[in-house]
Amino acid sequence: MSSDEVTLTNLDQPLFDGSESTKRDLVEYLDAMHDRIIPELRDRPLSVIRVLRGQKPFMQKNLPKYTPEWVRTVTMWAESSHRDVSYALCDDRRTLLWFANQRAIEYHPTLMRSERLDRPTHLVLDLDPPEGDGVPAFRQAVRAALLVRQALTDAGLAGAVKTSGAKGVHVFVPVADAAFDDAAAATRAIAARAERLDPALATTAFIREDRGGKVFIDSTRAGGATVVAAYSPRLRPGVPVSFPVAWGDVESVVPADFTIHTAPGLLGAANPWMERLPSPQRLPDDLVAEGHTIPIARVQAMHEGKRRARARRT
Repeated sequence: MSSDEVTLTNLDQPLFDGSESTKRDLVEYLDAMHDRIIPELRDRPLSVIRVLRGQKPFMQKNLPKYTPEWVRTVTMWAESSHRDVSYALCDDRRTLLWFANQRAIEYHPTLMRSERLDRPTHLVLDLDPPEGDGVPAFRQAVRAALLVRQALTDAGLAGAVKTSGAKGVHVFVPVADAAFDDAAAATRAIAARAERLDPALATTAFIREDRGGKVFIDSTRAGGATVVAAYSPRLRPGVPVSFPVAWGDVESVVPADFTIHTAPGLLGAANPWMERLPSPQRLPDDLVAEGHTIPIARVQAMHEGKRRARARRT
């Protein structure tokens, strides 16, 4: 089978164990949703999670040598591997279908566009419930997302919410012309303010053992980090998708409501994510200033981990 110069192969193979889906289901979902997914990916360096038969899933950042020449790319320096990485820019239906044929299930774009790699377009708060899947854990994440919404409102900002497609919730806040350091600082400040609203429910503790069964408000999705795109499938049983939800409905849904089999029918011709995202907003000076006084979580956790290791040795 071929579509727009993309040869589609092995469509009747199972997608992965527990998916209850075939590769054809993935291709058909992404094709049906391409006009809503591509705007979330366009011009953004893209990482994907692929699952090949007989192999463990893996995240692909650097494009393989056999990538078609018509796939647009951008080269970025990867500090973790100390090398240049060639990322795809999934700008059109043909590229999306090529990725689908490569068994790319999850789509994780950066928070910045290729023409302005120094300017993030969004702040992201990732609400991660404590250990244990299921509806009760998700409900906790939703309650924490509402704390984030209140903190945003108090700061004069607005955001949109979507299920992560896994067990948590994402809050996106479009921002205007914010430097990375300031965007990261503002994200830390929002998380800290949300935590203060209900410290029995939410925590900003980066070290898992310090969270005490609370929802983790992850404020580290800044810089070169990626976040799964709205409408992206997830590599989980039943193949749920990250799905936009109205703030008024978020307490009445569960992640399993939205899968590659159900999501297109729920949307019709609508694109609620695009409709609910507010216009880019200027970050308040006091929010940025407060955030700059809060230590960077990963750095703080690294130093604390070393301190605890020394304490155990002695």
